[in-house]
Amino acid sequence: MEKVLRQFFLFLSDNKIFTKLAKRYGLKFGAKRFVAGDNIGHAAEKIRDLNNQGMGVTLDHLGEYVMDEKEAKERTIETVKSIKVIDKLNLDSQVSVKMTSMGLDISEDLVMFNMRKILDAGKQHNVFVTIDMEDYQRLDTTLRIFEALKQEYDGVGTVVQSYLYRTQDDLAHLNQYNPNIRLVKGAYKESEQVAYPNKRDVDRNFKQMIKQHLSNGNFTAVATHDENLVEFTKKYVEKNNISRDQFEFQMLYGMRIEMQRELVKEGYKVRVYVPYGKDWYGYFMRRLAERPANVAFVVKGILKK
Repeated sequence: MEKVLRQFFLFLSDNKIFTKLAKRYGLKFGAKRFVAGDNIGHAAEKIRDLNNQGMGVTLDHLGEYVMDEKEAKERTIETVKSIKVIDKLNLDSQVSVKMTSMGLDISEDLVMFNMRKILDAGKQHNVFVTIDMEDYQRLDTTLRIFEALKQEYDGVGTVVQSYLYRTQDDLAHLNQYNPNIRLVKGAYKESEQVAYPNKRDVDRNFKQMIKQHLSNGNFTAVATHDENLVEFTKKYVEKNNISRDQFEFQMLYGMRIEMQRELVKEGYKVRVYVPYGKDWYGYFMRRLAERPANVAFVVKGILKK
């Protein structure tokens, strides 16, 4: 049943009609639990609160699959604005960006132009930028963009996904850049030709990725809510005398809150992925697909007066 629900919500995440309706009617139906408001002012309040609890943040202005150059420019301006706000308010926050939000489906030249604006701002204001990973068909282009930008800027990282067969090879290739990489399971609907269909294999690959990237001496963001993977990481770094400065746990805003706080109490670095903006629908559906139990929060949101 859980697999059926996952496929259902992933299907909904690509629905263009529902996406337009979601933009029109705002953060309702439980989405507020996972999205920190529709503007940078709202998000900054949430970041400050998380900072006060000992957690860092990576901030994402929601949006993807942009097919209009003007809109891609506007999203770039918004991300630069968020970087300036982070610096001005002295917040402990990085930013994350999706290449399709920057115009990837329009042209690579446009993405590179927009990303350089963002990374120039990141360099000026000392804010690290992570290039999010999206679906498989955009993987090679995204990695190519990352490699090009990494040769120009220090303050940029990217993401790899453990549900893909090829990821360990990608990590081996990227090692030449000594990259800061976020390790995730993956949240898009992919064919069994490119992705593991079974959770057991996805988890096994995730553990191999953790070992591989840490043993290469690179900074590793272990982005998971899976207690088994969290415990695996703890034991591996302790056994191999890996400094806690070389890794951090990353989790999503509104999910596994008590686990986040407990890890901070134990002295681990925790960074929370905080999304904001009006284009929240696709992100929200993938959160429901990732953990169908989250549907309970949606029901509460609908019933709450």
